[in-house]
Amino acid sequence: MSALRIGTRGSALALAQTQKIANALAAKGAEVEIVVVKTEGDTSKESLATLGGTGVFASALRDALLAGECDVVVHSLKDLPTAPAAGLTIGAIPKRVDARDALCARDGFTLETLPEGARIGTGSPRRAAQLLARRPDVEVVDIRGNVDTRLARVGVDLDGVLLAAAGLERLGRAEAVTEYLSLAGWPTAPGQGALALEVRAGEEKLVTALDHKPTHTIVTAERAVLAQLEAGCAAPIAAHAFIDDGLLFLDARVYAPDGSDKITSSHALYVSDSPNPAADVAGRVSAELIALGAADIAPLKG
Repeated sequence: MSALRIGTRGSALALAQTQKIANALAAKGAEVEIVVVKTEGDTSKESLATLGGTGVFASALRDALLAGECDVVVHSLKDLPTAPAAGLTIGAIPKRVDARDALCARDGFTLETLPEGARIGTGSPRRAAQLLARRPDVEVVDIRGNVDTRLARVGVDLDGVLLAAAGLERLGRAEAVTEYLSLAGWPTAPGQGALALEVRAGEEKLVTALDHKPTHTIVTAERAVLAQLEAGCAAPIAAHAFIDDGLLFLDARVYAPDGSDKITSSHALYVSDSPNPAADVAGRVSAELIALGAADIAPLKG
């Protein structure tokens, strides 16, 4: 039997994530091989917004999968466009890890204690909007680069950077965190902290053993808000869902890019009451966000 070829970006974080998936598939008895694919998002120095959002990381991986260069690709789910790719499907979403954002700042600073005028780096319009909403006195600096490159700038030309807690933990860099930001007050990108295993349509059985159904439902609800608002994955939108005692809760927020305004909607339903609970609760949240004027404060088309 030939090895299962797992496609991934070549960054340290992508490789760390993919190695975890490879180990999990090997534990299920599969022979695995990791295939590195170069993407436009890795080679370009342009900002993510200029490139068209974080979907630039996914396109080359999808092309490699369709071309038969690999059998499954590993995506950070928050970077994956909500529109499906013809001929491909998400075969599994493993159990989610920490969905929070984290501040990594010099001298142990937190959001509250950062000095006025502090320079904080992020490549995310959503994080920039949230930061300016919380601390309009700081300067947001658009940055690119891998986690280590970003962290190396802290204390040099930046006072801090905002990063995903999951990525820091997967790379063993959690010691750099000076504050974890609560999801209640700082919801994150739809799907953050989760991975998606994409395969060619009809080949889902290659990875279904790694699917975690509660996570699949939760992140599908979050991403459905993006899809129903017709927003790109770089739009200033945050969503957080969870299941508690059979209830699926979903909270989503749309921010003005400069942090001057935001619109919030929260709904819940019993998972057992709907054949498609993720889509149903996202539909309620999205409809309310639109009714409240989400399109008037944020660029949603993308």
